[in-house]
Amino acid sequence: MREGAVPAKALAAGFPPIALPIRPPFPPMEARSVKEIPSAAGWQYEPKWDGFRCLAFRSGKTALLQSKSGQPLGRYFPELIEALLELPVPKFVLDGEIVIEHEGRLHFDELLQRIHPAASRIRRLAQETPAKLMIFDLLVDGVGKSLLLQPLVERRRRLEEFYRKFARSTAIELSPATTNLSQLGRWMPRLVARGCDGVVAKLADSAYRSGERSAMVKIKRLRTADCVVGGFRYGSKGHHIGSLLLGLYNSAGKLDHVGFTASFRAEQRTELKKIVEPLRGGTGFTGGAPGGPSRWASERSAEWVPLKPELVCEVQYDHFSGGRFRHGTKFLRWRPDKAPRQCTFQQLEPSAKAA
Repeated sequence: MREGAVPAKALAAGFPPIALPIRPPFPPMEARSVKEIPSAAGWQYEPKWDGFRCLAFRSGKTALLQSKSGQPLGRYFPELIEALLELPVPKFVLDGEIVIEHEGRLHFDELLQRIHPAASRIRRLAQETPAKLMIFDLLVDGVGKSLLLQPLVERRRRLEEFYRKFARSTAIELSPATTNLSQLGRWMPRLVARGCDGVVAKLADSAYRSGERSAMVKIKRLRTADCVVGGFRYGSKGHHIGSLLLGLYNSAGKLDHVGFTASFRAEQRTELKKIVEPLRGGTGFTGGAPGGPSRWASERSAEWVPLKPELVCEVQYDHFSGGRFRHGTKFLRWRPDKAPRQCTFQQLEPSAKAA
C-alpha cells in the first residue's frame, strides 16, 4: 500500500452499493512522467487538464464521483451529480477530470474552495462557479457492460458515440483526442490559453490498466520566469541558505511574494551565502509578503530575511495560479543582465494578474 493510502474497506464505506461491473473505490489508470511527447505510431494524444481526476459512476437513480485516491467527491460537486443523473442512459462509468472554467480559463484555486465541510457554501459555489466534467474514457457502456479489456481506440470510439447520443448538459464536455502529432501541435496554443498544463499520451491498442502507469505518459508544460529575490530563509540548522523567496512587481509597482526556490546542491548553498547575505536589511517585499507559520512549519522555518531587491534569477515552474507558483520552482541561473523592475507579472500567462 502506498504511503498515506486508505484501506479499501474504509474507502468503500463512503460509497453506497451500486449495480455495476466496476464499483468504487476503483483505481484509475495513471501516467508516468516523461520529458518528451512520444512521436512513434500507436499513441493517442490528449490535453492534460488542470483539475481533479474523477471516475463518474451511474446506475439508475444513483450517481457517484470518486477521486483518484478513492475518496467520494459527490458532495463537493452537486451540480455534476445532477448532470450525470439527467443523462438519458441508465448505466455507465466515465473517466475524466473535474475542472472549473470561466472567461475561457481554468481556475484550479476555485476547485480547492469546494473541499469545504459547509454544505451551504458548497451550494453557493456550485451556483457561482459551476464545475464541469471533461470526459476522456468510457469504462462501462450504457447497458452496463465493462469495456476495460477493449483497446483504447475502441473505448474512444464508444465514448464519442456515447457523448453524441446522451450528453445534454454543458456540465459534461468531451475532451479532445488525436493520433496525429501535427494536429496536437495546432491545438496546443488554444489549449494553453485555456490553462491546460501539458499533454497526456496513451497507447491506442492498450486495455484500461487500472492502477498502473504502463500505458499512459504525461508531459508537463514547464515554463520559466525571471524573478526578484526579495528575501531568503536559512536552513533548519541556520548554517546555510535553505530557500530563496521570489517576487514579481505588480501593476502598482509593489513587489509581491510569489513563491520560492530551494533546488540547490550543497556546494551551491555555500556560494549562496556570499551572494545574498551582503544584501540583508533591504525593503524586501513591498506588496504581498510571505505569510506566517503554518501548522507544518517550525518557528525557525517560518522566519525570513528581507533583502535589497537587486538579485534576479531565472526559475522553472510548472503552474502559476492565484498569484503564486503552485509548487516550489527549480533554480536555473542568475540574470545579472535583467533589471529587477523588468520582473513583472506580464511575463507570465494571461491569468497571472496582479492588482
